[in-house]
Amino acid sequence: MAVTAETIHSTPNDPLVIAGKAYTSRLLVGTGKYRDLEETRRAVEASGAEIVTVAIRRTNIGQNPNEPSLLDVLPPSKYTYLPNTAGCFSVEDAVRTCRLARELLDGHDLVKLEVLGDEKTLFPDIPQTLAAAEILIKDGFKVMVYTNDDPIVAKRFAEMGCVAVMPLAAPIGSGLGIRNPYNIRFIVEEAKVPILVDAGVGTASDAAIAMELGCDGVLMNTAIAAARNPVLMAHAMKKAVEAGREAYLAGRMPRKQYGSPSSPLGGTFF
Repeated sequence: MAVTAETIHSTPNDPLVIAGKAYTSRLLVGTGKYRDLEETRRAVEASGAEIVTVAIRRTNIGQNPNEPSLLDVLPPSKYTYLPNTAGCFSVEDAVRTCRLARELLDGHDLVKLEVLGDEKTLFPDIPQTLAAAEILIKDGFKVMVYTNDDPIVAKRFAEMGCVAVMPLAAPIGSGLGIRNPYNIRFIVEEAKVPILVDAGVGTASDAAIAMELGCDGVLMNTAIAAARNPVLMAHAMKKAVEAGREAYLAGRMPRKQYGSPSSPLGGTFF
C-alpha cells in the first residue's frame, strides 16, 4: 500500500511493531523526575505514548504497598509498561531487576536493558550489556537494549535476539540533541529490528531529527520532565515525532550547492 498523508494519520497503516505488538505512537516516555504522580499522568497523556518506562529501583509499582503507586495513575490496562534497569552497573543487578519486574507485573516480559559503565557519563558498559542480554533472552525476556552508537555492536544485539536496539544520541539526561547523526543512520541502514533513539534529546527539533534519520521511534524522559512546562513539552514531542516520521516517509529534496527558483524562469510569457 502506498503511504499517503491519509494513511499515516490513520496510524494502523504505519504502526511501530515491537515484539510482535503494534503501537500507534512512536514516542516512548519515562515516568521519573516529575514533581508528583499527577504531573506524571498529565504529561504521559499529553505525549500520546502507549509505552512507558519505569525504573524498578526508583519507582513504586507494588514493592511498597503503603505508598502511592505508579500503577494507580498509569494503569497497565491502558499502557504497556517497559521496566528498565536504570542504575544497574553489573550483569547480576540488571538480571535481578528484570526478574523482580516480571514478578511485580504478573509475568510481564518486555524490558529495557541498560548496564552502565560510568557514573559520570552514564555510558553503557557494552561487554556487560551483551552478557546480561544473553541471560535475559534465554530466560524468556523480550529485551529492548540501550547501547552506544557503534553500528557493529547494534547489529550484534539484533542478531542475538533483542527485539529493539536503542542507541544513545548524547549522554543520558544531557539534552545535547543528536550529536551522532551519521552513526545513527548507519545503524538504521543495517537494522533488522526497530531502532529507537534513547538518551540525549532536549527539545522537539531533536526528536524530529531522530525520526528524519529513519529511526522507528524515540524514547525520552528528562527532555519532558525537566522542561518548564512538562505537559506542554510532552505535547510538542508528540507532534515532533509524528512530523519527523512523515518527513522521513515523504523523502526530503536533494541538497544543492546553489539555489533554484520555486517558479521556473523557462516558459514565461514576458
